[in-house]
Amino acid sequence: MSPLLLLSIVLGYFALLILISFFTSKNADQASFFNANKNASWLLVAYGMIGASLSGVTFMSVPGTVLTKSFSYMQMVFGYLFGYLFIARVLLPIYYKNNVVSIYQYLENRLGRYSYKTSAVFFLLSRIIGASFRLFLVAIVFQSAIVEPLGLNLNFAVTVFITIALIWLYTFKSGIKTIIYTDTLQTTFMLLAVVITLYTLAESMHGSFSAALNEAFKSDYTQIFFTASINDPKHFIKMFLSGMFIAIVMTGLDQDMMQKNLTCRTLKDAQKNMVSLGLVLIPINFLFLLLGAFLFMYADANGLDVPEKTDLLFSSVVFSGGMPTLLGVFFIVGLIAAAYSSADSALTSLTTSFCYDILGITSDHPKIKQTKLWVHILLSFILFLVIVAFKQINDDNVITQLFKIAGYTYGPILGLFGFAIFTKRNIYDNIVPIIAIIAPVLCYVINTHSEMLLGGYTFGFELLLLNGLITFLMLMVFSPKHLNNQDLKE
Repeated sequence: MSPLLLLSIVLGYFALLILISFFTSKNADQASFFNANKNASWLLVAYGMIGASLSGVTFMSVPGTVLTKSFSYMQMVFGYLFGYLFIARVLLPIYYKNNVVSIYQYLENRLGRYSYKTSAVFFLLSRIIGASFRLFLVAIVFQSAIVEPLGLNLNFAVTVFITIALIWLYTFKSGIKTIIYTDTLQTTFMLLAVVITLYTLAESMHGSFSAALNEAFKSDYTQIFFTASINDPKHFIKMFLSGMFIAIVMTGLDQDMMQKNLTCRTLKDAQKNMVSLGLVLIPINFLFLLLGAFLFMYADANGLDVPEKTDLLFSSVVFSGGMPTLLGVFFIVGLIAAAYSSADSALTSLTTSFCYDILGITSDHPKIKQTKLWVHILLSFILFLVIVAFKQINDDNVITQLFKIAGYTYGPILGLFGFAIFTKRNIYDNIVPIIAIIAPVLCYVINTHSEMLLGGYTFGFELLLLNGLITFLMLMVFSPKHLNNQDLKE
């Protein structure tokens, strides 16, 4: 495919996003950036959150996992649904009752200022890492498919800078209000890319989708359930529980995802949004895994080398020379849509959390406009630095790395919210930051020595649950019953 054509597609796509931003920012005030004035349609939010939940990591990495893990990822997806039900029934009522903009404000009311600040800092760390992983993928594709073929003498760092600058252009003014609308567009493009690619590969290999589907189910790629050994990281119980808690933490305890939910007019609307999202993600994730099976089948049939980093298989097949140009167009648009549907909201939520949680500046502060602008720029620069650094150390499947890191950085947040919600005890608030650091360190030590300590057991994604449990237990130890709430916070 002509790199000039790809460049034209990318520019046209972002021109459309900026146009949407222009219309949605009309009559927008500072509250529009943070909560869209709490006037968003739940159906619009739910549909847009499909793309934000999946992201560019899912778009490229989930198909790549099929080679070594078959369809075992579906076991996590089933767990996601139960996690989303928990969010709808337990977490959302708490957030709406406390009328929060940042969900971590609840912890200040319940436990104290140190607990509040600690959870916010761990969110900022977690989301910066997650957004960087996602943008790294799209920057790599831009570099290999557009920059290098055009002979442009641009360093990878320049490509990353442009990638982030494009987000900044359409989010800096209206924030979440714009993202609710751009997410719907991006979700549509992402799903179209997957469906069209599936159909094209099926026609190329077997002449029809049904024939290709039948062949896929005969292969080893499509095994879903793994129950032979509990020591297997792919074991059903481990992946199901991991999926449930990953959904709770990376959606329900994540300012990025909850900021969208909190734009809904009522609690009931937000709950409908969450339950419908959990249900629809099951068939959509299955499509991504099926895409992975089709990609490996196509590579086998046509003698294509599978990249060492299987994240790149999708792009390798699309641009291998045997595929129609139109498929490359949909791939690029789908990748951009998938990556940016999560990255743009991540930047907005990071700005929100930094303003509200770290600086203590809300939407009605007299200097909020200038502060928000500079925070938005600062966080964009931090993302830039992390992405460039990640390129130097990346050595594993991206989705695996993402969840490994989330297991350490989201664990203390899980433990804090679990303690706040399910106990009536108070805490020595000023020691919470120390507990939040010690817990991941202990988790890391246990994980690296688990085979020796636990009779051959190896952790998978359930590392998140272990980290949260360690945090919870340490909070219980330092929550004596005989002191009142005020004593503990002083």
